[in-house]
Amino acid sequence: MTKVITYGTYDQLHFGHIRLLERAKELGDYLIVGVTADDFDRTRGKINVSQPLEERIAAVRATGLADEIVVEEYEGQKIDDIRRFDVDIFTVGSDWVGYFDYLNEYCKVVYLDRTQGVSSTELRSEQARLNLGVVGSKNTLLKFIAESKFVNGVNIEHACTMQEKLDDSSISEYDYTEEAYLEMLSKVDAVYISSSPESHYTQTKLALEKGKHVFCEAPIALSAEQSKELFEIAKNNNVVLMESIKTAYVNAYSRLLLLIKSGKIGDVVSVDATCTSIRDITGVSSSELGHRWNSICGWGPTAMLPVFQILGTNYTHKNIISKFADEDKTYDIFTKIDFEYPNAVATVKVGNGIKSEGELIISGTKGYLYVPAPWWKTDYFEIRFENPANNKRYFYQLDGEGIRYEIVAFAKAVFEGKTNNFYLENHITECISSVIEDFYAKKDTTEI
Repeated sequence: MTKVITYGTYDQLHFGHIRLLERAKELGDYLIVGVTADDFDRTRGKINVSQPLEERIAAVRATGLADEIVVEEYEGQKIDDIRRFDVDIFTVGSDWVGYFDYLNEYCKVVYLDRTQGVSSTELRSEQARLNLGVVGSKNTLLKFIAESKFVNGVNIEHACTMQEKLDDSSISEYDYTEEAYLEMLSKVDAVYISSSPESHYTQTKLALEKGKHVFCEAPIALSAEQSKELFEIAKNNNVVLMESIKTAYVNAYSRLLLLIKSGKIGDVVSVDATCTSIRDITGVSSSELGHRWNSICGWGPTAMLPVFQILGTNYTHKNIISKFADEDKTYDIFTKIDFEYPNAVATVKVGNGIKSEGELIISGTKGYLYVPAPWWKTDYFEIRFENPANNKRYFYQLDGEGIRYEIVAFAKAVFEGKTNNFYLENHITECISSVIEDFYAKKDTTEI
């Protein structure tokens, strides 16, 4: 019996896929089809696959062509599968000619001509296209624009820039004024906002009221009431409002949460998160500092994310301790926040002027989870136990610091009309804004 194996994503299964499977089937007596997992697709740049793994497997099975279906989950699995199933022929589309020649050492490699004019990527692009405007500073926007190019269906042709211009001939630029911002909004479907924190609420509200989808850097507002108002406006206008905390969309972080919630380390009794960076503010006046990202706004949302997603938002007490660089006590170079829960505690340390080890430690009754610095863009973490022999390490691919993944999540929410954010729920965003509000109101705060 001649065994044949082939692999693919099979997103939005179409005639081209079926024709390839038919021709693969004709090469032998038994066809094994490998369907790539969502996580593995991300490592290959296919981060905008529109169907979940279960649907894609079901579609392949429904063709009746596969004698067996396997899930491709890691680099090098093709060799393992060829050996495990005693495969005679590996086959794939001709667009991969030469790429899999190394498999000739294990079996015969056959490249099949693809059906011309049919592509899942093209189908996705034709089905949905998002004209996205951006607002913010040059460096942040250039990074965001570069990452957006990895996501099919997302076009950025308009920008409202602060201070320095982008100098990109493919993008129409507008001044950083409300009038210019409104003009840009009239030409886009959605907007990404990465301006100063005090501008987020106003710019987001203007966009939502114009019926535009909004993807805003955290915090979306400096008070819980403003956050609630923005979500209510988005709901009433049937548009998507998502907060951008890159970590929430990183694959390793998502898996970390699932492991914790499954009881892998027992009951969580402590969460400790540290996020710091050095910012040179020498010679900067107090008024100028007021328009810069301080510690609580720059790092606070990221550091508070695991606390609220693991322990919840119903803490019983909190205490904020800050060190300030300005007379107005608004630019904190360091802030430490302690949260108390009925059965747990949490500590958040953030700094835009000091440096510490940026690690995340989650302690439980059976063991603890450790994420090394910089934990907020991790591709690796460990679960450690009393007996080191039981320790386990987890590795996940991370590309683009998580930016491209959050763009995918936002675009998918817009295309599918999903106004609730699976990655970052509204009540967590509101709780983060509430803590920041208390910081500025000097509630539950101490100065050092």
